[in-house]
Amino acid sequence: MGIRVAVAGASGYAGGELLRLLAGHPEFDLVAATAHASAGRPVAAVHPQLAGLDLVLGATDPTTLADADLVFLALPHGQSAALAAALPGPVKVVDLGADHRLRDADAWARYYGGDHAGAWTYGLPELPGQRAAIAAADRVASTGCYAVATTLALAPLIAADAVFPTDVVVVAASGTSGAGRAAKPHLLGSEVMGDLSPYKVGAHQHVPEIKQATGATSLSFTPVLAPMPRGILATVTAVPTGDADPREVLAAAYAAAPFVHLLAEGAWPHTAATAGGNSCHLQATVDVDSGRVIVVSAIDNLGKGAAGQAVQNANLMFGLPETTGLSVFGAAP
Repeated sequence: MGIRVAVAGASGYAGGELLRLLAGHPEFDLVAATAHASAGRPVAAVHPQLAGLDLVLGATDPTTLADADLVFLALPHGQSAALAAALPGPVKVVDLGADHRLRDADAWARYYGGDHAGAWTYGLPELPGQRAAIAAADRVASTGCYAVATTLALAPLIAADAVFPTDVVVVAASGTSGAGRAAKPHLLGSEVMGDLSPYKVGAHQHVPEIKQATGATSLSFTPVLAPMPRGILATVTAVPTGDADPREVLAAAYAAAPFVHLLAEGAWPHTAATAGGNSCHLQATVDVDSGRVIVVSAIDNLGKGAAGQAVQNANLMFGLPETTGLSVFGAAP
């Protein structure tokens, strides 16, 4: 037997992607998957793409999960903390929800509401020092999807003092799977197709996480719902502090990062190129009119933005190469 892993919240989109990745992982053995309303159903009845995965969804409770060496929590925000606290101490946990990302209790109350459960090790390996911190941790809070796309584009520039941490502007479009699998009228195909719509303008919950991860001190963030099932394309702009070449800064920051690719000059990221993989594609330039630095970032919101990132973190927690069981390449067309 390899490393025994379980997934709580396996009926959702991120949970299903986790099951897919874990089923092909050479070191992780998937021993349990749980759900709420779908408990008792075969996995393939909920996720037809996983036909042949002989597993029945169990009830989401600590006893179902306690026999695992590692538990992934793919639950709605606010539901992870209580379940994690009830798991035995030796069980390692990677939380895909927001419950343990923020260090600031006031920011949690402002953007999420309710009690703050405390911060865990932040699960973005590409940040300075985070690979070692994740490898040493038993509890890891994986990143938000918009936060991944924005942080990878912005953090090295602020760290290198190439841009000011103030007046950062982000406009990011996401596929509908980012809103979860629950039936909602505004996510119906007839509502989404042929339409772009902003939402949570000026008050998105990933703002404090992005500021915490990047060092930005003020951030205007506009998310846009796009008529595609998966993917995020983020356009990040900031005011330069001098004449530093943003491409050189990003190239130096990610020279040893297997999942972050600075594209050849003149090539721009697009979401389809990252679909199904765990990579982030970046490109940067300086606006010839405003002088602002522009960085465009593309990820698969269910890959590097959720399940793939979680597996990457889990690999590090068990001393495995972070690329184990993950693809740097997308699937096309």
